[in-house]
Amino acid sequence: MAKCPESGKPVAPNEDVAHPDSRAVRKAWWVRLLVGRRPRRTFIRLIVVVAAILLVQKWLFVAVRVTGRSMEPTLRNGRISVLNLMAYRSRNPQRGDVVGIQLKGRRMILLKRVVGLPGERVQVLDGKVWINGQPLPEPYARGNQVPSTERESALKPGEYFVIGDNRDITEYGKVDRTELKGKVLF
Repeated sequence: MAKCPESGKPVAPNEDVAHPDSRAVRKAWWVRLLVGRRPRRTFIRLIVVVAAILLVQKWLFVAVRVTGRSMEPTLRNGRISVLNLMAYRSRNPQRGDVVGIQLKGRRMILLKRVVGLPGERVQVLDGKVWINGQPLPEPYARGNQVPSTERESALKPGEYFVIGDNRDITEYGKVDRTELKGKVLF
């Protein structure tokens, strides 16, 4: 027959015995919940998960919050979108792609739509984009208050022409391929 560790009295085999360390076990239940039965393995898992998140954010995807109305109605102010950093590693940007642009010396990422491709002639007249003398069909564009360009502009190799969808308040212009950070995933 077993003895109670505190009183030394005999205890029946089916009786619960209060162990002196039972209070410590009760206090540490939340620790076990957080780290499990093997804290070392949990710590290693945590390190692996943090490293994976940092790698994904550095080289694959970046979350961006839309600030401003230049891409409305496509991207609304306050919305969080994801920028695919690998989109243009193996292919070139296409007309109509919404891209993240990081200008040299700035941390901010601008979101704009690619409308002009390298080697094309681009002009903006009364809020409409003209490519090689032909109007570009743009069902996504709203407004027409954007100032017109004085003349047609030829894009060099590696240059793209970008503009926001909200033509009443957007800015536009040429950007170099190296400034295109990635493609926006909706």
